[in-house]
Amino acid sequence: MKIRTARSDDLDAVKALLAENELPIADVDAALLVDFLVAEDANGRIVGSVGLERLGRNVLLRSLCVARQVRNVGFGTTLLSYAEAAARSAGVLELWLLTTIAAGFFRSMEYVEADRSSAPAEVGQSPQLAQLCPTSASCLTKRL
Repeated sequence: MKIRTARSDDLDAVKALLAENELPIADVDAALLVDFLVAEDANGRIVGSVGLERLGRNVLLRSLCVARQVRNVGFGTTLLSYAEAAARSAGVLELWLLTTIAAGFFRSMEYVEADRSSAPAEVGQSPQLAQLCPTSASCLTKRL
């Protein structure tokens, strides 16, 4: 697996991967892709993604996704580690995320449950928290 910074020409592949895994794509565009990482398989096909949506000194972790055919081999953990390292390097204080199905995974990676109302204002006003993710989604955070 090769992890690299996403390029604008990856947009369709990233959106297809997210849609295949029932993750929001409405606001995923070339501008947002600037802070995404992708994982490629040996054939150069995108099989994973993760994004950092910068919101002040906090970041919304977005779109951590691994293609079904390559799950359970550590791609998600590796992508998350790369994203956290990038956030630390950028001076990010906290990561926030919403998930409907992967709360257990993130808790195992030292994320803690948080009430959406406790998120910093810029995080709470993001389209992900304000509109795109259902209110039933778990909100988690990790201090870096």
